[in-house]
Amino acid sequence: MAEFKLDLARQERIGLDEAIFCAGKTADQIAAILDSFPAGGGLLLTRLDGAKFEALPARLRSALDYEPLSRTAILGTPRPARALAPVAVVMAGTSDVPMGREACRTLMFNGQPHTAFTDIGVAGLWRLLDRIEEIRRAPVVIVAAGMDAALVSVMGGLVGAPVVALPTSVGYGVAEGGMPALHSALASCAPGVAVVNIDNGYGAACAALRICNLLARRDVAPPAGASHFVTP
Repeated sequence: MAEFKLDLARQERIGLDEAIFCAGKTADQIAAILDSFPAGGGLLLTRLDGAKFEALPARLRSALDYEPLSRTAILGTPRPARALAPVAVVMAGTSDVPMGREACRTLMFNGQPHTAFTDIGVAGLWRLLDRIEEIRRAPVVIVAAGMDAALVSVMGGLVGAPVVALPTSVGYGVAEGGMPALHSALASCAPGVAVVNIDNGYGAACAALRICNLLARRDVAPPAGASHFVTP
């Protein structure tokens, strides 16, 4: 079995806890990692598909909070929720929910409140406009969108908070695989939009967490229309 070394000092170093990317790992390797984790802490697992979860020993399965939709699992207790304004996780369509849920679960594990907005893509723009004032109160907005990812540019032009684009692999024909969504997000005419890799809900959440951690430390004034940020 391949050796592994957990990064238990990551929180102290960069403000983010260790997480285990399970794709490419065997069930035996994942089990060994879980068994080696110190008691009393919390550990996030991403890209843990159902077959690998079922292949884990029963004692480990019962110890995990597993969500099949996002393919995430949590060992132990997440960090307590912080007194910060919720991050907005905006999902263009229901097909984008698995990637958006990965972002939501990552935020929750790290103690960052969030609000999920589902099925408000540009095909029915009124759905977004009905929720835009609520979204504007968020300190960071994650936008999960596939196909042409038009929602990224629209959101980037409507909110003052940092926007993290999460292009997804959702779509027909040329949109399959997420490259058009990625290119669209990268080519956005909305200034200052940050982009993570295709389907990387974990990475989008970590970008939002870095921003929220900075706001918590410095008690930075919120953007126009946003609620006040409270230093924990």
